[in-house]
Amino acid sequence: MTQDKPSTQLPLDVTQDGNHEGPRRVQSVKGTKGDTAREARIKAALKANIARRKAQARARDDEDTEND
Repeated sequence: MTQDKPSTQLPLDVTQDGNHEGPRRVQSVKGTKGDTAREARIKAALKANIARRKAQARARDDEDTEND
């Protein structure tokens, strides 16, 4: 019986010296990278959410001090 030699080809996430580089990265979807309008909308939404959370925290803090 003959046995085939094991493949010498390394997986994509392992370097020649055997170090593991982590999970394979998925390439970005065409047309979304560098979309400045989309990035601006996301940034504005994040700022609005942070401001809303800060306002809620201040309101809770004011409520707690009034109840004491």
